[in-house]
Amino acid sequence: MAKFELKLPKMGESVAEATITSWLKEVGDRIELDDAVVEIATDKVDSEVPSEVEGTLIEVRFNENDVVKVGETLAVIEIEGEDNKETTVVETTISPVVEKAVQKIETSVDKVVESVAAPIEKKSASGKFYSPLVRNIAESENISMSELETIQGSGKDGRVTKADILGYIENKSNAPATPVTEKAEVVKPAAVKPTVAPVVASGDDEIVEMTRMGKLISQYMVSSVQTSAHVQSFIEVDVTNIVKWRTKVKDQFLAREGEKLTYTPIFMQAVALAIKEFPMINISTDGERIVKKKNINLGMATALPDGNLIVPVIKNADQLNLVGMAKSVNSLGLKARNNSLSPDDIQGGTYTVTNVGGFGSVMGTPIINQPQVGILALGAIRKMPAVIETNEGDFIGIRQKMFLSHSYDHRVVNGAMGGMFIKFIKEYLEAWDVNASF
Repeated sequence: MAKFELKLPKMGESVAEATITSWLKEVGDRIELDDAVVEIATDKVDSEVPSEVEGTLIEVRFNENDVVKVGETLAVIEIEGEDNKETTVVETTISPVVEKAVQKIETSVDKVVESVAAPIEKKSASGKFYSPLVRNIAESENISMSELETIQGSGKDGRVTKADILGYIENKSNAPATPVTEKAEVVKPAAVKPTVAPVVASGDDEIVEMTRMGKLISQYMVSSVQTSAHVQSFIEVDVTNIVKWRTKVKDQFLAREGEKLTYTPIFMQAVALAIKEFPMINISTDGERIVKKKNINLGMATALPDGNLIVPVIKNADQLNLVGMAKSVNSLGLKARNNSLSPDDIQGGTYTVTNVGGFGSVMGTPIINQPQVGILALGAIRKMPAVIETNEGDFIGIRQKMFLSHSYDHRVVNGAMGGMFIKFIKEYLEAWDVNASF
């Protein structure tokens, strides 16, 4: 019987390891082709690792909550076939089918979003290793590395597991306050977490556990607000010419390109051009330094079937014409709805656009997708009465209008730049040629 080593596949450029969250098969179980064997989690994606062979699971090499590096063997499957005197270990490369399967995104954002704070070091001064999951929990609970080192780990080689750190946090919150004596020195904490009123559930209330990604999104949103000084600018845009143009060419566009033409690629193209005009919007902060991004990579907040959001990224958006932009928007949107985005699809964003108008909202005040410094919300397009200026005087007419809402980090983007940025987009959209080709 030959043996097949099921390895942890590569899941993107920046993903070097994953945490085992659950074994779906046990030793002795029959494994069919493409059966999911184990569930894994990274900071960005929850995935299942399927088998490329049929056989029997004879060995698992890691426990739940263990951290595994890309390329390490997760389990061994015995393949049915001719008996050999010597056991053969089958070394495999990761096929596209497996890579696509393990990159399946279970729920949203997003990481909708990239890390919003400097991550805690993977290793402490003493050399202890902490998984991405444990480090994220520590960051969200303001647990320092020195404090993390005091937690007794129950994992392999004394490693701190998710259960260990959650238990520590629970015990810490339930610990009685230390009485202060007259001689004790009272030190004011650097930051005080706000007091949250306890929630009491009655017998008629339903308790719903948040998903893992839901918890991450909650942490990232709170952290973003605490990190950036959010300021909003709003501007109204007359998009009548764009509405007329799209109505005229959408059927021709579909016939020629095989793609639907929505308003999104038009707006994304306008944003990419605005960023080229105002490159200091396309930055991140690193302490007291500013990092100017060379590439313009636009994040596109997209709704998932379960109601959550994910932010796939259009790479080098300024280099795409309208046809290329439409194809990128449609492709990433479809992959998001099918839960087939890869980790690379949601990495590297330098600015984000979210379409709140798709849910009927006139405008919104979106939270910045860290470590970016700006995000644009597209409001609903509505027919509005408006004053139309002509050489013969002013008239009241029906125009198609929408609001743009720009949230930006006031630490590095002042109000003038934040306002001029969306003014540029407004002028570009309002100057749209109704007779233009595509």
